Amino acid sequence: MPIPQQPSLIVRQKSPQNIEFPFASLSDWLIPTELFFVRNHFPSPDLDARDWRLRVGGAVERPIELDLDSIKAMRSTTFSAVVECAGNGRVYYVPPKEGLQWQNGAVGNAAWTGVLLREILEMAGVNRTAREVLLAGADSGVVDTNKKTASPGPIAFARSLPLEKAIADSTILAYSMNEEPLTRDHGYPLRAVVGGWFGMAWVKWITHITVVEQPFLGYWQARDYFRWERSLGEPRLVPLAEMEVKAQIARPVQGAHLIAGQPYRIFGAAWSGEAAIRQVQVCTGDGRGWREGRLLETERPFAWRLWEYMWTPEELGRYILRCRAIDGAGCVQPDLQRSDCESYAANWIVPVEVTVVPEPQTYEEEFVI
Repeated sequence: MPIPQQPSLIVRQKSPQNIEFPFASLSDWLIPTELFFVRNHFPSPDLDARDWRLRVGGAVERPIELDLDSIKAMRSTTFSAVVECAGNGRVYYVPPKEGLQWQNGAVGNAAWTGVLLREILEMAGVNRTAREVLLAGADSGVVDTNKKTASPGPIAFARSLPLEKAIADSTILAYSMNEEPLTRDHGYPLRAVVGGWFGMAWVKWITHITVVEQPFLGYWQARDYFRWERSLGEPRLVPLAEMEVKAQIARPVQGAHLIAGQPYRIFGAAWSGEAAIRQVQVCTGDGRGWREGRLLETERPFAWRLWEYMWTPEELGRYILRCRAIDGAGCVQPDLQRSDCESYAANWIVPVEVTVVPEPQTYEEEFVI
């Protein structure tokens, strides 16, 4: 059994491996690599860096091929960024949505080291007609055999970025995570880090970069990882991109017992897309409305913010704890789920119910699975 000092990862799928960080165990700003969630669509490829090559082509002046040593010899950059699977929180959809039933731990914050994608593109010389940069990984397989959404035979995982995001300071090709080489499950030897965007853009095991002159309409862009957009009146499909503003409560856990008259720390994390977190507000269900939580640590672009709120419940009974984040663009975490996001972007407020009791009770340590 897991204990607070050694939490256990939650297996959502054995093959391919998909495992969730136990969010209730959150304690540090950076999530250790061994506890970081893993999202795989196909089995993790077993790549040997001695044979691996990165090939850059398409709408470029000079197609190039680089080995890992050549990339590591380039000027490196390190920044901390949060990545969230677009399906994080899917279990809270009502009615249920198909897909992996992530709870709230398909998200994590890590320190990433690598090279700016922009500098590799500059080596190849991007044509003026370029619109997007396609990233393709070494992982491949067949999706949804015999279903309407089936892939046309084996395909690789591939996603494109608009050129302006591909050349931004927030997009790197990383070979290190938390000051150690990438592990196999986290994309060894090279993966994309796309600050502010959902995890489907963070392509792992990258082998090919192709600069394209038209919008990419591959499987993972046009048939999966999309939402509806209504700005033109009738809804149209658009690929998922930026993460949505969101705060989650790590502790207390659902169903926890708190002691009347004793202060309790409500604690969690908050993040958004391109904009920074400006506020986290907490409502404890005691009739006092929304109150300001305290943001912890220094603000860093594209990283999450840990936060806390000290609460002393005075009356016995059940309480509904809620939190919401507000970012620098003025986006406020919504109260209710939205119909336009398919089974993704579950960023609405998820309440935590606790019970205030008169004195300590003997019960087993509480875990959320």
